[in-house]
Amino acid sequence: MKKILWLFPVIALLSSCCGNALKSKPVLTPIMKKALNDKDSKFYADFASFPKQQSELPIGVFDSGTGGLTVLEVLLNTDMVNNVSGEAKPDGVLDFANEDFIYLADRANMPYGNYSAESKQDYLRELVMKDALFLLGNKYWTSSMETLASGEKMPCKILVIACNTATAWGLDDISTLLSESGTGVKVVGVINAGVNALYDKIAMSASTEPLAVGVLATVGTIASNAYERTIVKIGEQIGYQGSIKVVNHPCAGFAESVDQEKDYVNIALKKPRDTYRGPKLGEGENDIKESLLGLYNFDYTKGAVLSKKSNGKYTQFQLNSAANYARFHLVTLLEKHKASGAQVPLKYIILGCTHYPFLLNTLTEAIEELRNYKDSEGKLVYEGLIASDLEFIDPAVFTALECYRTLRETGKLSSDTTEGKFEGYISVPAQGLPVGSLDSDGNLTYDFKYGRVEGTEDVTTVVVPFSKSNIDEPTLSRIESMLPLSYGKMMQVMQ
Repeated sequence: MKKILWLFPVIALLSSCCGNALKSKPVLTPIMKKALNDKDSKFYADFASFPKQQSELPIGVFDSGTGGLTVLEVLLNTDMVNNVSGEAKPDGVLDFANEDFIYLADRANMPYGNYSAESKQDYLRELVMKDALFLLGNKYWTSSMETLASGEKMPCKILVIACNTATAWGLDDISTLLSESGTGVKVVGVINAGVNALYDKIAMSASTEPLAVGVLATVGTIASNAYERTIVKIGEQIGYQGSIKVVNHPCAGFAESVDQEKDYVNIALKKPRDTYRGPKLGEGENDIKESLLGLYNFDYTKGAVLSKKSNGKYTQFQLNSAANYARFHLVTLLEKHKASGAQVPLKYIILGCTHYPFLLNTLTEAIEELRNYKDSEGKLVYEGLIASDLEFIDPAVFTALECYRTLRETGKLSSDTTEGKFEGYISVPAQGLPVGSLDSDGNLTYDFKYGRVEGTEDVTTVVVPFSKSNIDEPTLSRIESMLPLSYGKMMQVMQ
């Protein structure tokens, strides 16, 4: 009990500090100005008409794809608080049992992690703001054929950013918008929650020995340096006296492989293709190294690797399964830790993307293999670099805790006694896009997706309800096996 109570003042302090900073000097981006003031804009939000009584409104959760369902699953299944007293102690009643949820997967615009690599950070910030505006609004498109949204939904009473990249690039913007909106709606992001979880585990261990923390996240999240900055910031806030070495690694293609993005994984293929955008053979820091194939221990069956050889040497080598992406990025993280000359073991690895917990079993299995892996001379390759009790940290649990605390403090917990309802939405390409903007599968091409510019009134994607036509069978099967509560909710509304 003490370990959770220890976090409450930390989260409250951070929320207070951020709130004061935003009130003192709000900086509005163009889309925020449109949402707040421009009644002629497609992005105008009539916040003056936002419901005053909000307890029975839904909780809004969004991610760039279906990975954020790992956060929804925790929200649906968590019992960390006594629902009567508010004490941080399970009471046998699910904390959000009577809450309604709306989930948004901005899949048409993913992967978010690539926008910074393409120097499109401002466009990414705009996309994240559009996600928030959709959840705050009361309209959706009934199909991609509609030019104007005609479906009606409820606005959300709190926003949960179930995406690390979106949190890194959009949390401050959304906080500012909400502060200016006068609605009283709050936003919760997964990065602070993940770092709070880290310090909670450190506190529980009662150790002040130097340690290393690995961060596996998207290219965009790592480029923002959000985790390292937040680890330092929260450590200073709570007066942490220990030494933490942070090892960052951008996991190109990992999240995309989980969502079966064709540029990264295509199970229908039997040989390498020119459109592959995942890690490639090479000697760069983030390349697949032929000398490390034994460490990666890839699965080569059923097209999980697509390769070509010449004279016994690989000339092409493409990952084609989410499990192989997980193994590659875990080894690459350890190689970076080893190359740094560090003398402290990795004690924790933060899964800095909500897609990664889908592969937790693979990551756990791989870390045990690597801990015991010996070179040709019988020496442990990572001796002293992997703690015997290494833990993977999934920020979702602490995200749920902060969401509950925020709703309780603002008096917005539902008083309904019936089981909460669910609505799921996903973005798809809009009708009438220029010729050449869609690929053969009907998705936005890479060049079109990352060639768009911020500040326009262009509508290139629309948000429609979940259906079996816009979520593929491999994704549904993965959700069914790993996230049964979320899957059950989805099946209630999908056609």
